[in-house]
Amino acid sequence: PRLGLVHRIDKDTSGLLIIAKNEDAKTILGKQFFNKTTKRLYNALVWGNIPNDEGTITGDLGRDPKDRMLFTVFPEGENPNAKYAITHYKVLERFGYATLVQCRLETGRTHQIRVHMAHLNHPLVGDMVYGPKKQALTEDGQMLHAKILGFVHPATGEYMEFEAPLPPYFEA
Repeated sequence: PRLGLVHRIDKDTSGLLIIAKNEDAKTILGKQFFNKTTKRLYNALVWGNIPNDEGTITGDLGRDPKDRMLFTVFPEGENPNAKYAITHYKVLERFGYATLVQCRLETGRTHQIRVHMAHLNHPLVGDMVYGPKKQALTEDGQMLHAKILGFVHPATGEYMEFEAPLPPYFEA
């Protein structure tokens, strides 16, 4: 039977994953992600002071034409290979040099939060790909944490929500 990851996170991102135990569960859970009926909240520490208390970042995400290993934001409709992406953010705490934000994904694209925040000129602290190459704040990877996942259980039909505490390095 096909089983495995239904919801995954980038390397160096902490937090929750969903792994299906059987093929039926994987199909049902996969449809929930496809239909955008799941709840996904992330905490991110980004460089700089985001001026707005909340906002929405939209744009098409696709491979960067100069570096195929990276993704970038394109104006809507400009790149036929790019996929539309929506990230809602809310400021949780300001530190002057950095801002703690909560991100709610409406879509789920590769590196979505990382690319969207860098697009706002507020890359994730510790993100050596989309952020500054020299960073003194952490050596534990990017400061991105899959904090809350909610979905309907594939067997019982019950809505379930899980929350993972921030890892110690993120708290510090």
